[in-house]
Amino acid sequence: MDSGAPDKSPNVVWHKPTVTREKRETLHGHRSFVLWFTGLSGSGKSTLAHAVEQALHDVGVSTFVFDGDNVRHGLCSDLTFSEDDRKENIRRIGEMTKLFVEGGVVAMTAFISPFREEREKVRGLFPHGDFIEVYCNCSLEVCEERDVKGLYKKARAGLIKNYTGISSPYEAPERAEIVVTTDRQSLEESVADVLGYLGERGLLPGER
Repeated sequence: MDSGAPDKSPNVVWHKPTVTREKRETLHGHRSFVLWFTGLSGSGKSTLAHAVEQALHDVGVSTFVFDGDNVRHGLCSDLTFSEDDRKENIRRIGEMTKLFVEGGVVAMTAFISPFREEREKVRGLFPHGDFIEVYCNCSLEVCEERDVKGLYKKARAGLIKNYTGISSPYEAPERAEIVVTTDRQSLEESVADVLGYLGERGLLPGER
């Protein structure tokens, strides 16, 4: 599958909205941005993303979490787990989160997103500072211990091809804004690290 963007029709023209992102942010009462959680399967991305969402919701932040498995049921249900399709998966999610940020919402993603180049392409879709990469750093051994789906076991048995950490590489971030060691920190500590960063950046309500 060609993972690049399709050729644009000459009849497709960008329509500039009258309701701007700034107006939407004012309506919501906070800045919008994306929190991009990345890490191995089992590193705690989804758990942390949803816990951060709850904490933000509790203080009045408009949020939405794009969870890897959930997106595969709908938007990306036509994609396989080949390298090209995984790149296309991330491209689509990047474009979707961009729309949510334009809508004044804090978008969060929980995807392995194993390839550094693809994550950097998504970063490039946003103004400087609006893409916040959260690296859920967890050892492969602990991820395998947490393997409730049995996917690592199947991958090691050769039943699943292109499985990140086993038969396909994971390229750890080199400049993540936030790094949480989810094999050593509690969930509460990890949430506090994320919220602490957002507070320092003035991204929480009342801190603009």
